[in-house]
Amino acid sequence: MSLEVSQLTKLYGNQKALDEVSFSATPGRILGFLGPNGAGKSTTMKVITGYISANSGVVSVMGKDPVNSPKEVSKLIGYLPEHNPLYLDMYVREFLEFSGGLYGMSGQTLKSRTREMLNRTGLEPEQHKKIGQLSKGYRQRVGLARALIHDPQVIILDEPTTGLDPNQLVEIRSLIQEVAKEKTLILSTHIMQEVEAICHDVVIINKGKILASDSLSNLKSGVNEVQLILETEEELQLEWFENIGPVTFGSKGTSEVMISCQDATLGRKAVMNIVQARSLNLISLNQSKKNLEQIFREITR
Repeated sequence: MSLEVSQLTKLYGNQKALDEVSFSATPGRILGFLGPNGAGKSTTMKVITGYISANSGVVSVMGKDPVNSPKEVSKLIGYLPEHNPLYLDMYVREFLEFSGGLYGMSGQTLKSRTREMLNRTGLEPEQHKKIGQLSKGYRQRVGLARALIHDPQVIILDEPTTGLDPNQLVEIRSLIQEVAKEKTLILSTHIMQEVEAICHDVVIINKGKILASDSLSNLKSGVNEVQLILETEEELQLEWFENIGPVTFGSKGTSEVMISCQDATLGRKAVMNIVQARSLNLISLNQSKKNLEQIFREITR
């Protein structure tokens, strides 16, 4: 494992921000790190990168401890924080060359690597602009290029696609997937579709505790329930469907309900019996497996 986190605990006064957090990440597999606001995601990443220290537990980055070997670990990690810190008065190319210089890069090696990052992140047309003149999406690209400039082995991206339009999103996704082929990459995001699109493994944290840690395929295959989504012209009552399974109103208000059940065939028959018995005007009845967003809500509820 190129990154191992074991029994990590972090206290802020009496508040336990991390409670014996353990997980690992390997090269070639993108790890989605998920959790509600305040769950402990950013604290975990700051401990891994050596920005802060934990009260107990161990972090190993390519066999090295961020606390005992901060300079060595710094060269091994590329980190894009959620609040992307940039020097707005610097020009894009100037900033990347400055960032590479902080890692000891110089001369032709630095110039070549800067050109490569400008090309791979789509920043070539903007390289002679001041960072402060760029849109939020392009500033995210600068932050990503800065995280990758020194060719790190472990890459940690906190909300890297914030502010990107749909076309930029596709390009950055492709870049992340390309980079992750040979690197260890952790992606923290609130966008579940992002995780389903590019991640191989998932860790879910809430209130400082790890609630799930598995491959994305295993996490989704472990859910046997199907969801029936009923929409009618009339208002519906939740208690009509409670004998079928857990039920909630859908996005369309009281004219739509979502019912979870183990047996799709029996569930559909039961729903249609209610529709007929109450003379409801059916608009639609759809069936789907639970997606990651629904699984996430249930685990962190």
